[in-house]
Amino acid sequence: MTKAVTRKKTRRKTSAAEPPKALQKALALLTYRDHSEAELTKKLSRSGFSPDAVAGALKHCREYGYLDDFRFARQRAHALITQGRAVGPKLMEDLRKRGIEEETARRAIHEASEDVNEDDLLTIIFEKRFAAFNFQKARDNEKRRVINYLMRRGFSLPTVLKFLRKKGQDHYHDDGQ
Repeated sequence: MTKAVTRKKTRRKTSAAEPPKALQKALALLTYRDHSEAELTKKLSRSGFSPDAVAGALKHCREYGYLDDFRFARQRAHALITQGRAVGPKLMEDLRKRGIEEETARRAIHEASEDVNEDDLLTIIFEKRFAAFNFQKARDNEKRRVINYLMRRGFSLPTVLKFLRKKGQDHYHDDGQ
């Protein structure tokens, strides 16, 4: 009979202590890096917190400005764009996977890409990865590899082809021919 009483008391203590612990966990996660609301919800739920404790922790984080999906989306979009990891549809896909609503993602992408020129970004990525690439002398499989790499980053095929044609012409003129 003593064991049964002890278990009940332990459960009550755990459930009463759960909301503050959920908030502590949420704050610890947000201290490490910004998260979307969906990501934070998933992480707290996986940690074993009840839906009520998770909702309470999210509410506190929103009230204090620690949790903001638009801010998260804008920062994520800016980082992916400037690192050359994603643009366009690939960027939207990344934000949607992280639980950002489409309209919020569109606004964030627009703000994050306002000061980034797509051609300049394409040049930086290309020169970093393919500095010695000569479009005029390259074999078809080498051209496809470059084109596919840039498209996986989210650049459209027409944008990539236009860029490579221009790059090929520039290289042709640089050689003195």
